[in-house]
Amino acid sequence: MNKIIEESELQRKAENARKASRTLAVKTTRQKNEALLAVAAALRKHQSEILQANDADIEEAKINGMTASLIDRLMLNETRIAAMADALENLAGLPDPIGDCLEAWERPNGLHIQKVRVPIGVVGMVYEARPNVTVDAAGLCLKTGNAVFLRGSRSALASNRALVGITRQALTGTELPEDSVQLLEDTRHETADRFFKLNGLIDVIIPRGSQNLIQTVIRQATVPILETGAGNCHLFIDESAKPDIALHVALNAKTQRPSVCNAIETIIVHEKWLTRHGDALIESLRKAGVECRIDRAFSAQFPDLPVASEEDWATEYLDRIVAIKIVQNVDEAIRHINRYGTKHSESIISETPEHIDRFFQYVDASTVYQNASTRFTDGEAFGFGAEIGISTQKLHARGPMGLPALTTIKYLVKGTGQIRE
Repeated sequence: MNKIIEESELQRKAENARKASRTLAVKTTRQKNEALLAVAAALRKHQSEILQANDADIEEAKINGMTASLIDRLMLNETRIAAMADALENLAGLPDPIGDCLEAWERPNGLHIQKVRVPIGVVGMVYEARPNVTVDAAGLCLKTGNAVFLRGSRSALASNRALVGITRQALTGTELPEDSVQLLEDTRHETADRFFKLNGLIDVIIPRGSQNLIQTVIRQATVPILETGAGNCHLFIDESAKPDIALHVALNAKTQRPSVCNAIETIIVHEKWLTRHGDALIESLRKAGVECRIDRAFSAQFPDLPVASEEDWATEYLDRIVAIKIVQNVDEAIRHINRYGTKHSESIISETPEHIDRFFQYVDASTVYQNASTRFTDGEAFGFGAEIGISTQKLHARGPMGLPALTTIKYLVKGTGQIRE
């Protein structure tokens, strides 16, 4: 009986989302913006309800032994709720990509062809303990005329129920269908497996979370996937790096919010810079509560630090831990990044133009920085209003995915009776 009920919820909500997507796709920019503003106002109005639900999730997470960094990802507070509402209001102020004409041309036979942006349809969102993703995904999908079917983790279920309930209630007072936003409340893995195979009801699945989650979706889904990636991000401190910039950026990229995918996990240091400034780097990191794991080749120079293993180079810690790799030149740094990185975000601290150009050209990642923190790889920081995820693949979209990434194209062809001979 339970299985029948669970399958009924999955099928019913997927069908409701598909039906809503057809109505949503033709709504005007005004109608969509008014809905976004209504949802933002509802989040502010029902803040206490959201916090109460989130408190329940936090308490259960503590009982289950969730790490402090993961609890930070799960936690909502007044500031974070305000930020979610702000993001929706910002989205309402951004240009609507739907209907944009990307190209137009006329063929010799008189056919006039336009290439325009249209909604994808139903976006399936699979994510872990990040309730802010619930609102970001809903807002981006509504703005682009897509329905969204959300499948969050069990650890955030109470928070997600509250957020989706408030969102759907707000939509009832607008011209957008309430069923544009759906939440799958059954969080069992076997139900998720069926979610991944809802071809014909879901048009694309976007997984957002750990490498394990993403790879699970890739292996099991038959619905097309817009892949996001884990963030094994690096900071390379070149020989010519200014010490104040290097220390400032390293601390920010590692400690400003260690639990997110655009925080660095490995610092690669030119050996000559390390000789001059290594003590200051390690001291500043340790003062910030960061555990440093040093390259074995230099362990004698820092005998009080644990030695980094092969596993460390490939690990996304999402915590106050950093591996430190020592290299002789920029090419060695690039080779290390391209071997162990996840094509997310990489940064070089350098004043040598040739090294910067080489780093930019040869590092394989969605976003590459010079003298700046990787923490800026974010839809809001890029001016997109919010993001549905950060794509590390090379098809359709790459990097922080804002509104255009949630569209596809349609060709509109006008003629005067032409036939093909």
